[in-house]
Amino acid sequence: MEMESKVYLLDYGAGNVRSLINAVDKLGFKIQPITCIEDFDKADKIIFPGVGNFGKAMQSLRSLGYFDALLNYLRKDGKFFGICVGMQCLFEGSDEAQEEGAQGLGLIPGRVTKFDCSTRSVPHMGWNKVFLHKTDASGNSTPYGIDFKNHYYFVHSYRVTPSTDNSDWMLGSTLYGEDRFISTIQKGNILGVQFHPEKSGQAGLRLLASFLSDDCWLKGPCRTLEPEIPTDKDFLTKRIVACLDVRANDQGDLVVTKGDQYDVREEGQVRNLGKPIALAKQYYEEGADEIAFLNITSFRSCPLQDQPMLEVLQGASLEVFVPLTVGGGIRDIANPDGSVTPASEVAGAYFRAGADKVSIGSDAVDAAEAYWKCKKLTGSTPIETIARSYGSQAVVVSIDPRRVYVTDPKETEHHTIATAQPGPQGEKFCWFQCTSQGGRTGRDLDVVQLAIACQKMGAGELMINSIDRDGTGLGFDLELIQQVRENTSLPLVASSGAGCSAHFQQVFSLNPPPEAALAAGIFHRKSLPLPVLKSELVAMGLEVRSN
Repeated sequence: MEMESKVYLLDYGAGNVRSLINAVDKLGFKIQPITCIEDFDKADKIIFPGVGNFGKAMQSLRSLGYFDALLNYLRKDGKFFGICVGMQCLFEGSDEAQEEGAQGLGLIPGRVTKFDCSTRSVPHMGWNKVFLHKTDASGNSTPYGIDFKNHYYFVHSYRVTPSTDNSDWMLGSTLYGEDRFISTIQKGNILGVQFHPEKSGQAGLRLLASFLSDDCWLKGPCRTLEPEIPTDKDFLTKRIVACLDVRANDQGDLVVTKGDQYDVREEGQVRNLGKPIALAKQYYEEGADEIAFLNITSFRSCPLQDQPMLEVLQGASLEVFVPLTVGGGIRDIANPDGSVTPASEVAGAYFRAGADKVSIGSDAVDAAEAYWKCKKLTGSTPIETIARSYGSQAVVVSIDPRRVYVTDPKETEHHTIATAQPGPQGEKFCWFQCTSQGGRTGRDLDVVQLAIACQKMGAGELMINSIDRDGTGLGFDLELIQQVRENTSLPLVASSGAGCSAHFQQVFSLNPPPEAALAAGIFHRKSLPLPVLKSELVAMGLEVRSN
């Protein structure tokens, strides 16, 4: 009887590895964590899902005593799969970590460098394609099932540029704007990808299954391809995010709800649009590119061990293999014994439960106000501490602005625009005031100030809501999104106001457009089902994920 291969997980303690474990389990395989140096000798296969910061990953490998053990395993041609930073660590070093002792494993020539944020949003975040540079000797088989017709989920700020020194390692490359980078490496039994297969839907699961089952091309003769790589086409898809507002109803059950102008009650009861996990699975199967859970109830202030959102994430990550974002309650939390759990530890618990990103709202406004007051970073805000530990791509800032109209820009020191939507008294100018507490409290801060401060603090993405458009079905506030776009290089998620597919086309027609658009009520009420929206966007000529 053939013995089952021993698959080990190399987890250095940062980011979401639960989704990978769940994906491996979903495929019928078992994976166990490396807990000591001796495990490297026992392993038939090792998966290194490097999430977060390159420097922290390398320092952790050294402190755990795993650096030399992993290098020896690789030199013996052990079967290895490096994901994201797990692939980057195979190179000589990274500009993300220039401190002493943060060099990479040095197995592959080349250095990891940062994308140019002057031409594109950074991080590179979303679903993109892979151009293959190798195939089997016949030219008929694609290694590991990687196929150009599929999209894969990327989220990173640093990449490796192809060169003659590393060309024999490059299996695939990807375009981001005019920047071409190595997105897949392979030689012998060593495989690495810059994207996240465990977050790439069915295409990613096929890749994982191929590696785990050895049903893939690993060695032997190969054929080099010279793919035609156009520079005038953007293969990064327009992401559609399904948002689930989660709260407890009057009976204490968690439900997905939706407010009209933030009022979630209907005939005296909390509006119940479904169960969070079941609805998330449904939207995943219908083609959602990302699922966002927003905690809008009082339990966001409970001790961490009593947070029911952890259970929601754990359940959703068993069945949903696209990125999961969670918002609400990501802050310092007071415990019954008087101790405080820092925001970075709260975020860590959510990552371990299955989240890929955490969304911060009111605390980001507080931190931005403090930044502009002294014009310097403190290093202690939730944005900074979470980004430092888990990478900027793990931090989303949710902005809830509303319009404040003025007759003349000189009436305010805030960043104004000339608006095509005049105010109640015919005012032709406005500024976008940031709010907190779910839009209930206006602050002396505008969206431009908030966006700039959050980017400096290390946020990786901005979710742009609109108090004025929420629940109206009138379309996204294009002027709001355009103003934020012009003042930050961070990826943007447009939110609030979507009522039909034309609204998505409008927001994606901005120049430059947001990377994603979010909706809730139109999906929950089935006034615009996800599959219908995606098919209509394809018909409009937009790049949309279909696999």
